[in-house]
Amino acid sequence: MTTADVTSVVVRLKLSLLRNGLRQSGGRRAAYVVSAVLVLLFGALQLLGLVALRGHAHAESVVVLLTAVLALGWAVMPLFFPGGDETLDPTRLVMLPLRPRPLVRALLAASLVGIGPLFTLLLLTGSVITVARGGAAYAVGVVAVVLALLVCVALARAVAAANIRLLTSRKGRDLAVLSGLVIAIGAQLVNFGAQRLGSSGLAQLAPAGDVVKWVPPASAIGAVDSVSSGSYGTAALQLALSAGALAALIAVWSRHLTRLMTSPDGSTLQVSTEPSARGRSGSGLSRLLPAGRTGTVMERSLRYVWRDPKTKAAWVTSLAIGLIVPVFNALQGTGSVYFACFAAGMLGIQMYNQFGQDTSAFWIVALTISSARDAYVELRGRALALLVITLPYATLVTVVTTAMLGDWARLPEVLGLSFALLGAMLATGAWTSARFPYSIPQEGYKNVAPGQTGLAWISIFGGMVSAALLASPVIAAAIWANVAQGGDSWGWLLLPAGAAYGAAITWAGLRLAAPRTAARLPEILTAVSKG
Repeated sequence: MTTADVTSVVVRLKLSLLRNGLRQSGGRRAAYVVSAVLVLLFGALQLLGLVALRGHAHAESVVVLLTAVLALGWAVMPLFFPGGDETLDPTRLVMLPLRPRPLVRALLAASLVGIGPLFTLLLLTGSVITVARGGAAYAVGVVAVVLALLVCVALARAVAAANIRLLTSRKGRDLAVLSGLVIAIGAQLVNFGAQRLGSSGLAQLAPAGDVVKWVPPASAIGAVDSVSSGSYGTAALQLALSAGALAALIAVWSRHLTRLMTSPDGSTLQVSTEPSARGRSGSGLSRLLPAGRTGTVMERSLRYVWRDPKTKAAWVTSLAIGLIVPVFNALQGTGSVYFACFAAGMLGIQMYNQFGQDTSAFWIVALTISSARDAYVELRGRALALLVITLPYATLVTVVTTAMLGDWARLPEVLGLSFALLGAMLATGAWTSARFPYSIPQEGYKNVAPGQTGLAWISIFGGMVSAALLASPVIAAAIWANVAQGGDSWGWLLLPAGAAYGAAITWAGLRLAAPRTAARLPEILTAVSKG
């Protein structure tokens, strides 16, 4: 079979998969049609908007940055939506007598079939029209659009091929949960960028555009502007960069494809029965933690943070937003050093619904709790595991925010407030974990099992209000120090006072939650096992 025949067959296969998928149900067809219409309408509006920028002094910066964002979207798409295109999985073709080179060409052609490539084509076409001036520029623009589109598609394919073993596994599919993090951070970045552009105009994009126009595939669009300006040598170099990136991506993709189609996977490898060379007791993490049940609970909690997809997603989202909010407000010149307390608040939320994070595995923990003392040690270990991450992080965010604003006199005061707020959230989180536990489904995007939404709202928002009330003495002291005493002479006392108050309120909260936890073990186990 020739390369052309392979390409034709694979493209027809892609069309057949799409057609057969739409035949499964009327709802699926309706959803596809509606989404296609909305995407294409949005793409057409973006094209018109780009054309309206034609002649603007900073139009080049806009289009090259837009192309770079498009390429980034193509790169991360396979990681968060591995099931969006069944042809992204080349292991389905392992048993066919196909060589990598013809298969790469065929899959590249099949990748151009779909709504995503058409949307990208609309934006790239609008970008070329925006910066092209003269017949030569339009001629180069045709080449630039083709190059940029092929680079985007090849980038997605190379990323998918490099990670396909992970993406087709259960843990890999759970990576889609992290899309919430991307959306949260992206929303903050868009908000920050929109505010900067609204106050300073498109001139703010010029420095970034000058750099990005040399990065493929944005360099292909930059070549069109270079031709329009008469810089033919620069344009040739920019096109060569995009062409070289395309060749490199295809080479990487082909190499991974060859390895996937010739190497055994986990299902064909013999499992070793020899004991591990390094015992669990000798792991680096366990050596750093206290002995006994406290250290065991801390290690288990920290391993959940690292290994469980939903727990990791919640932690990474809290870490990111806890830094973004104070730092971005400081960059805009409208921030306050007190925004650094946002980091402690975001991370303190992780103490809520502690037992729900264990899901049905909580029954193993429940078997080890026979008294209020056992429950106290369990809760204490979980709180200490959270503090291992939260204390240094909250301190770091506070120092960074203070440095950006230059308000060093308020550093001890804000640290004291952060520690007091964190202690109050640990206390209320321990109590609400025992009083209002709810299940977190293992699969899918939901974080609350059906029928337990009310419990989740009471647990989280009720606990946060209670934490604010518990921290009110330190908050009142901070207000008094600033309003009545000027803050400079008394503010430094809030650091030891806030730290001591946070530690005391945490201890009290754990003590109060322990007997309730021991008494309500059957109810907790039932509640957290519903997912």
